[in-house]
Amino acid sequence: MARPLDGITILDLTWILSGPYASMVLCDLGAEVIKVERPPNGDISRTTGPYQNGFSSYYFSVNRGKKSMAIDLRKPEGRDLFLRLAEKVDVVMENFTPGTMDRLGIGWEALSKTNPSLIMASTSGFGQTGPYRDRPALDIIVQAMGGVMSITGELGGRPVRPGVSFGDVVAGLYTAIGILAALQERNKSGLGQHVDISMLDCQVSVLENAISRYFVSGETPKPLGTRHPMATPFQAFPTADGYLVVALGFGVVDQWTLLCSLLETPDLIDDERFNTGPKRTRNHSVLEPLLEAAFRKKTTGEWLELLLEAEIPCGPIQTIDQVVRDPQVVHRDMIQEITHPKAGTIPIANTPVRMSRSESGIKGPPADFGEHTADVLGELLGIAPDDVTGLVERGVVMTEGGPDIESLLK
Repeated sequence: MARPLDGITILDLTWILSGPYASMVLCDLGAEVIKVERPPNGDISRTTGPYQNGFSSYYFSVNRGKKSMAIDLRKPEGRDLFLRLAEKVDVVMENFTPGTMDRLGIGWEALSKTNPSLIMASTSGFGQTGPYRDRPALDIIVQAMGGVMSITGELGGRPVRPGVSFGDVVAGLYTAIGILAALQERNKSGLGQHVDISMLDCQVSVLENAISRYFVSGETPKPLGTRHPMATPFQAFPTADGYLVVALGFGVVDQWTLLCSLLETPDLIDDERFNTGPKRTRNHSVLEPLLEAAFRKKTTGEWLELLLEAEIPCGPIQTIDQVVRDPQVVHRDMIQEITHPKAGTIPIANTPVRMSRSESGIKGPPADFGEHTADVLGELLGIAPDDVTGLVERGVVMTEGGPDIESLLK
């Protein structure tokens, strides 16, 4: 089957995570992603462990299926090569601090003159405008400034960073969405445009009801552990051998009576403190220890069997080693083994996108540093192998190399 983005070519200047995550999504959907790396070491994530056979598993996971070429954009000849390449592609992606592309002579103004139908996507900490524009930003900084860390963790505890790079990943997803929207608009206008993604903006956008709740109630949201601010019980409970999540409050039918019956706590059913959802939420501090005591009487597996049979929404809290072996995850092919000539075979997370007529999924392993430099220059610009050799000798491009992982491990 064909992939939905077959025929779309992307020059990908992004590095570390937010940008590479976006181009990974597009690559899995069929785009040809040409990762443009800086000599002599390439994307800094190539040096991020753990390693397998001297290859970064971190780099492996988000750069699968992409090509790699190495151009020194600080050299005028390198800049000119990039501008020529930009004439031949659909999208240019970058996640440098704003102004970097302009200083290199390959900013939006220069690129759009070269190729009016080009789409350029810029992902940065704070966007291309505003008082924080020039500040560098990493994942934890935008998570902190965007409010996510203020509502994560236990009440009265220290701020907690979620266990995934939420700031980078959400920005990567919005970058991919912005590019797809710009490609769709180009089908009508024939023109490209600049997509400006701010990591901080993205954090604000996913605060769901925290912002609206603040403006309506006048109260600043605080961390609630695993609880939901408007539904109870909607949280994790300790069992005899682990933890279980139960989620009541969003069904058509109130399942409180049924849950109490299964928990063997009939006295709670008509307790005036708990007989409606809002009352349970207001009195959660009294209710929670009563429910915890009941849940501790059986194992997670025993509760799952009882609750699922009664169609009460629930699930176990699984560790990563359990997630990758979960029968549903396995059935959906969400873990794929990908083999690289040097790194060997590494299982990684697959794309979650499934389509009825189109193929999607990991196209192959990540490339070695500069592996496709000669091929891309030949295919897109018609540069002969001997001329590529000359570019290598002048330090404009590289066709092999990358970081010496062995020396880093010593």
